[in-house]
Amino acid sequence: MGKNKLKIGEFSRLGRVTVRALKSMGYSLEEIRDLWDDEQHFPTVESLEEKIRKCEDELAVLKERKRMLKAVVASQKKLHKMEKVYFESLPAITVASHRTIIPSFDDLGRLCYEVIGPEMARLGCECPEPGYCYTIEHGGYKPQDIDIEYCEKVTKKGTDSALIKFKDIPAVPLAACLKVFGSYDKLYDNYVELFAYLEKEGYKIADAPRAVYIDGIWNQEDADKWLTIIQVPVEKA
Repeated sequence: MGKNKLKIGEFSRLGRVTVRALKSMGYSLEEIRDLWDDEQHFPTVESLEEKIRKCEDELAVLKERKRMLKAVVASQKKLHKMEKVYFESLPAITVASHRTIIPSFDDLGRLCYEVIGPEMARLGCECPEPGYCYTIEHGGYKPQDIDIEYCEKVTKKGTDSALIKFKDIPAVPLAACLKVFGSYDKLYDNYVELFAYLEKEGYKIADAPRAVYIDGIWNQEDADKWLTIIQVPVEKA
């Protein structure tokens, strides 16, 4: 006797599992028709275990595909970022500097507004346009308890005070520069990637890297629009 031809609505009367439930578990309509012809109208344990094995195989394929896609994305992002690296010389300047330890970069704005700015004004410092200010992280970059030195370009030296020291900063023949948009917690990863890129390209760091602040909380409420330029004095290894 041939197989009965059933309409899709009739499958909904299959025993304990509906057609929809079977389809969601990976059973085709042809397989469901075969189940109808079986007296139990229900997948065997062996059949279910085979579906599980297929699921595991598919998951393994998807995980590997995800890994490969993420690797390509990371590579493209890194390549795109490193294409933004440019080189330039930095002129000799005179700066007013203040060195201290801050809990985190979130405290940098307060330090500038409440300590450095008022003291520079009291000392009569004149800052030429366009302004140029940067920080150096002594002892290497870290996210907390930062030994930071803030430097701002001035037209001439003044008299040192307990808070402000004046320095002549020599010219830098060659500096690798990278623009970083966003909050300061992004700086660490950009430092790491830039250093790795410079090492790969045969450069060595010649002096302390600078984080130059172009746009920040003082003129942009949106942190995504903050602009910091990393400047790393380098020379060919």
